[in-house]
Amino acid sequence: MTELDTATQRPDLPAAWTPAEVEAELYQRWVDRRYFEADVKSDKPPFTIVLPPPNVTGSLHMGHAMNHSVMDALTRRRRMQGYEVLWLPGMDHAGIATQNAVERDLAKQGLSRQDLGREKFVERVWEWKEEYGGKILDQMKRLGDGIDWSRERFTMDEGLSRAVQTIFKKMYDDGLIYQAERIINWCPRCQTALSDIEVDHSDDEGELVSIRYGDGDASIVVATTRAETMLGDTAVAVHPDDERYRHLIGTEVELPLTGRRIPIVADTHVDPEFGTGAVKVTPAHDPNDFEIGQRHGLPNLTIMDGRAIITAHGPFEGMDRFEARPAIVAALRAEGRIVAEKRPYVHSVGHCSRCNTVVEPRLSLQWWVKVETIAAKASAAVRDGRTKIHPAELNKRYFDWTDNLHDWCISRQLWWGHRIPVWYGPNGEVVCVGPDDEVPTGEGWRQDEDVLDTWFSSGLWPFSTLGWPDSTEDLKKFYPTSVLSTGYDILFFWVVRMMMFGLYAMDDVQPFDHVFLHGLIRDQYGKKMSKSKGNGIDPLDWMERYGADATRFTLLRGTNPGSDMAVAEEWAAGSRNFTTKLWNATRFALANGATVARPLPERSELTAADRWILDELDALVSTVDTNFEAFQFSRACEALYSFTWDEFCDWYLEIAKVQIADGRAEATQSVLGHVLDVLLRLLHPAIPFITETLWTSLTGGESLVIASWPSASGAERDADAAAEIEGLKKLATEIRRFRSEQGLKPGQKVAGKVRGACCVGLTDQVPSVRSLTRLTEPGDEFTVSATLEVGLPKGAVKVELDLSGAIDVAAERKRLAKDLAAARKELEGTTKKLGNEAFLAKAPADVKAKIEERKAVAESEIARINERLAALPEA
Repeated sequence: MTELDTATQRPDLPAAWTPAEVEAELYQRWVDRRYFEADVKSDKPPFTIVLPPPNVTGSLHMGHAMNHSVMDALTRRRRMQGYEVLWLPGMDHAGIATQNAVERDLAKQGLSRQDLGREKFVERVWEWKEEYGGKILDQMKRLGDGIDWSRERFTMDEGLSRAVQTIFKKMYDDGLIYQAERIINWCPRCQTALSDIEVDHSDDEGELVSIRYGDGDASIVVATTRAETMLGDTAVAVHPDDERYRHLIGTEVELPLTGRRIPIVADTHVDPEFGTGAVKVTPAHDPNDFEIGQRHGLPNLTIMDGRAIITAHGPFEGMDRFEARPAIVAALRAEGRIVAEKRPYVHSVGHCSRCNTVVEPRLSLQWWVKVETIAAKASAAVRDGRTKIHPAELNKRYFDWTDNLHDWCISRQLWWGHRIPVWYGPNGEVVCVGPDDEVPTGEGWRQDEDVLDTWFSSGLWPFSTLGWPDSTEDLKKFYPTSVLSTGYDILFFWVVRMMMFGLYAMDDVQPFDHVFLHGLIRDQYGKKMSKSKGNGIDPLDWMERYGADATRFTLLRGTNPGSDMAVAEEWAAGSRNFTTKLWNATRFALANGATVARPLPERSELTAADRWILDELDALVSTVDTNFEAFQFSRACEALYSFTWDEFCDWYLEIAKVQIADGRAEATQSVLGHVLDVLLRLLHPAIPFITETLWTSLTGGESLVIASWPSASGAERDADAAAEIEGLKKLATEIRRFRSEQGLKPGQKVAGKVRGACCVGLTDQVPSVRSLTRLTEPGDEFTVSATLEVGLPKGAVKVELDLSGAIDVAAERKRLAKDLAAARKELEGTTKKLGNEAFLAKAPADVKAKIEERKAVAESEIARINERLAALPEA
């Protein structure tokens, strides 16, 4: 352990950094001083991020923690750069998730929502939201989110509800919202339509049953995993070019168990290579079949109700779909209609993400958004560069969505949400009502029972939160927003919707200038985190153990555009070690007089080490800026880590200690203070708590939150200083390695002479080399017992050590003998393998190369150990 790690420092900085004792109070100080509140009247350029609204039911998970760390880093840096920063928070009402949570609460009391009725149930949901909702907001504060809490919004608040009703009315009047029967995802348990993002797919074991329709030459075999749906078949489809079935096209075949006759139609959707090349067509219960049915004018026969109970007349009526399936297969088997059965048959099955019920495709009357024109605008905004996606490689995926988008089902059969503002009259009237319109009254008028998809209201988030549809000062100042940071997995579900709505409502002005798409969080083995796998990590646990800064730094250090990120607890521990290193380094520097009170001396008055560290600092500023602008957070953090740990702590601080002792204190203290000042500013967006504490102690400034962002000095890089310090580093590194080979402990001091430093331009660095390598000045009884020669660009430096009494020769010989035996055994094994012709004939080239490499290493080790043994004095 070095003096840097153990020095006692000035009293205003404790001996250790204890985040748990500091973070909450520090965060509240920032909030109380209103640092995060945006001033709409400011003449500073705006920088806006609207927080992707977490569900009101949610809690902070690792994905949130990563995304929030990204957004906080972006906003803190822009604030320091002189922008008027608005980071606007809020929550999503999360229709189905919140309704389910409240229904579970009611079930504990033996009640259902139907027992309460719609009005009372919605009141109960609002009560639940006030009591339990939004705990994630407090968790965001723990992470350090620099959010403008004065502008907090909720997708069901009065202003946003007005925005929802306004845009629905506008789109309805423009012919972009309509009602139609289509196939949707249906949850029989939640009794509602689901969006695609609310459906989780998993590989489930089922059965594939092949069924013969008709008899003799007129028969045809189809295969299905959902035998119960055959009751709703209205056709069999084959490919028009399939020679096997060409003679059957246009004929009819009897549908087993029903007595109905159905046509055989030709459709290019059918893959003749899959299965038998013939497919059953159930238009009311399959999206592809619905499209086939539309093309051929087939009837839509619904054979299940909303609870997935069979409604088709016959012996199966009243059965649950999963009861009906084996019963129908048994009935078909009894008639000799089963040609083949495959069990288990693993296939992808959709489940409701809220209750895990198997989703049922279902024909249903729903409200839809016609997306063709607004999707084209969303596509154009990215193509012409108004909105830039990072990484650009994901443009293709974005265009795949926008260019091939189907109309969007926006109605949900729930009670919690924005109720569709359409009223029906007693004589078939249909009236869409805007927020300033009068609601139809009188006998027989009723409002549509459905509510809007949660994504409808959250799609308005970038402008509704700023006051739209009113022309507010916030909207004028802060729209379009600067950056959207979110996961690539909701590129379609949320990003595309916001682009469509923003361009439609805001006269072709895009909602964001930049879209940063990060990846998913995975465990250290690259597997997706999940509760069922037990490999999830709670960021709150990390914050408890390692602090918010270490948690944030770990996540930012792994964040790259579009790439998934693996995390493990030891990486958080490593980040905690980094914050500890920074803390100790700053305390050490302060104890040695580091200051920002004096300006930096002229470069001509500085040592080579001073000039070198300042040049490295300039390079760091440029690297961090470049990577922040490119959303390359991993690279920015890696550069900060490397500079802090290596250049500053491991090298410059040790050199500075020698310079101060040699009478160059004032200049060195100014350089130390300047480097720390700039470094803490650069680190602040990533690790705000510790940097705030250290920087205010160093500078006496009010807060890093409102400090200015550093810029490079513009000084020309001093190549001579860089070469001199690189020479010092190589010399010190080789001496340390040599010491280790001689059996010396890292902190053990030993007398040594450094010869030839003057010839390679390192005379001024010899004191620092001695300090860095624990070499003491030789006394009168100095005896050379080990010699090292280090080659440098301008020549060689010889180092002589006196090891007499420094090591236990007998113990060292014993250790080396053990290492030598191991190396010889490795050499023998690799030589034997490489001499085996049979092995060489079969082994791949990379395997042989690795064995050859191991042999070379063993030979080198044997030579090194023998040389070391020869150099040891007799025991």
